Amino acid sequence: MRQGPEIWIRGPVGVPEPGPPERAHARAAPLRFSWVGLHGDAGVSTLAAVHGGHDSGRARPGPADPQSVLLVARTQASGPETVVPAVEMFRHGEVPYGFGLDAVVPAADAPDRLPRSLARRIRHLEPVTDVYRVPWVPAWRPGRLSGRLPREPEPLSRPTGSTR
Repeated sequence: MRQGPEIWIRGPVGVPEPGPPERAHARAAPLRFSWVGLHGDAGVSTLAAVHGGHDSGRARPGPADPQSVLLVARTQASGPETVVPAVEMFRHGEVPYGFGLDAVVPAADAPDRLPRSLARRIRHLEPVTDVYRVPWVPAWRPGRLSGRLPREPEPLSRPTGSTR
């Protein structure tokens, strides 16, 4: 005898009892995403300071950290090579349950134009996941991270919600 989904067996779930009213007090905005560097000096701390979010360094975010992940790699020769295996782990479900890849963030390693071979490697990721390139920002090099966002990384403010 087929009984159907479990809710048919248990019946409808009642409306929860209202709890005590919440106190009106200022709360810090919840962190919505975790920056994860795919190699040393990827720029995770700078991006977290500028755009907000959890700075995971090179470690996987913990259980209490936001599960929405932004993978960061520099655009030097070995940086893009670290991205493909990490993206594949997400695509094949080889990351802990609940973690999701929001985007890949290639961060410029120099002020000049990206060599064609490296630009091609990054373009190959675009059909698989969102890619938000962060160009070289001269003000960030000496540590000027506060104030209005420089014009160059503005597209990254869409997924992060940063507006400064």
